[in-house]
Amino acid sequence: MSALTFTLKQRPDQRVDMSPLVCQALENLEPVEIAAIKLHCGKRKVRVDELFIVSGFDTKQILIKNSFAKLDYIGKDLDGGTIHVEGDVGAYCGMGMKSGAIKIHGNAGIYAGCEMKKGQLEISGNVGDFLGGALAGNKMGMKGGLILVKGNAGDRVGDHLRRGTILIEGSTGDYCGSRMIAGTIAVMGNTGKFLGHSMRRGTLLLWNSPKLSASFNDCGSHTLAFLPMLFKSFATLNSHFAEAASAFNRVQRYAGDMSETGRGEILVKIET
Repeated sequence: MSALTFTLKQRPDQRVDMSPLVCQALENLEPVEIAAIKLHCGKRKVRVDELFIVSGFDTKQILIKNSFAKLDYIGKDLDGGTIHVEGDVGAYCGMGMKSGAIKIHGNAGIYAGCEMKKGQLEISGNVGDFLGGALAGNKMGMKGGLILVKGNAGDRVGDHLRRGTILIEGSTGDYCGSRMIAGTIAVMGNTGKFLGHSMRRGTLLLWNSPKLSASFNDCGSHTLAFLPMLFKSFATLNSHFAEAASAFNRVQRYAGDMSETGRGEILVKIET
């Protein structure tokens, strides 16, 4: 059965709320019913078939073609199934995802994967601020699952991260891992200023030496037995994280943020 496909006819001037188009919400609906669903577009509501050509039948596999950066909330609260997107996406992609997978073949906007609970979000391009973070005013960000970014990420990656794993092949902006409660963030590129600001627990795994504030203590160099097991868990990913050459177990360890509980850690690869 062919994937349920939404091909954008032309780019609207206003932003579009794509949250109704998730696998579990479309299950058991006929194509004519899906075409009649109303989407918020700016101040008005428009039918799906006004914006998209709808084809295919398999609601467990959704394909969005010709996507661009004003399509917001793609995969919001996804609970099973797979969404593939050809092109860029807007804000809040994968917000609150409960299970399933979202693959973006392009860039993503702010708050991608924010407050997601489980599942996997893969972004082949760059992503905006607050990746895997918490919405404004909330104190719990991503609670589980895995986010893989093959490009660069903006500021506040993993802000208030509660649980789960964020993997970034490129670089990040400022305040990466800010206010972390737990979880893991791995960055192959460079990190910006105020790394781990006010983090309470959790792990930041880095390939390049960062600029750290005075509230992190140098705990010396260590060979950590859990790192090979962690890298082994990445073996099935279509990513540089799955390559044997990327793995290491010898690190320089920094504990902090000492202005908080000081139980977080930053692990920096030691070249051998």
